[in-house]
Amino acid sequence: MAVLMNEQIKAAEVELTGLKGERLGTVSRNEALALAKAAGADLVCTSLMSSPPPCSLVAKGKGKAAAQAARKGDTSRPQGGSSNEKVKELRFTAHIEEHDYDTKLRQADKHLRSGKPVQLVVKSSGAKEAAAAKAVLERLVADLKDAGSKASGLQTSGKGAQVRVNPRT
Repeated sequence: MAVLMNEQIKAAEVELTGLKGERLGTVSRNEALALAKAAGADLVCTSLMSSPPPCSLVAKGKGKAAAQAARKGDTSRPQGGSSNEKVKELRFTAHIEEHDYDTKLRQADKHLRSGKPVQLVVKSSGAKEAAAAKAVLERLVADLKDAGSKASGLQTSGKGAQVRVNPRT
């Protein structure tokens, strides 16, 4: 897969990481390109699997190597922790009952407050339920904002959607 850099990135918004690895949050593509130009750096997209896509400011000429290293790191180990860190996976359906949602929300909150990351997975039975699955995840992330923050954007596929939430430090 080709590495997307600078103007090749077509997303309206990106999840931006600075030159020193600091999180700059979600910014517009144009703002990210302006920051890259001002810093004399390249804007590199590290994954196309989430929305908004995670992008980093990387020193000029180092973009391809940094994107490949980031892509390898995304799947092999959790972000911001040791490699043997356990991640609690909580599964939901796209059309979850309210009391079931509340129970799972309490479980996720409990794990995050004890310092453990959670992987929220919403299963759907096809494209028709994809929007409902994404809505459930967005609601969960909003309800958990006091206990944790998204490690990456929402990842959607034909069978559902998922997001990892890290505990607040």
